[in-house]
Amino acid sequence: MIDWSTCAAVERDPARVSGAWVFKGTRVPVAALFENLEDDASVHQFVEWFPGVLLEQARVVLEHAAKSSLAVA
Repeated sequence: MIDWSTCAAVERDPARVSGAWVFKGTRVPVAALFENLEDDASVHQFVEWFPGVLLEQARVVLEHAAKSSLAVA
């Protein structure tokens, strides 16, 4: 499981989006990025489809996830 608490591009508030990790300043769950990528969307498409999420935020999230998976391996 990824520890999102150390990722600067995301935040969590128990009162919003059922406490899910979301892109900072939005209500877009981080999980939505991975779900869309699994469905063959590009990162550029994702940020087009989810206004408020910046390309840099998506890149930071992907980099954080990649580093986290390497730490577990």
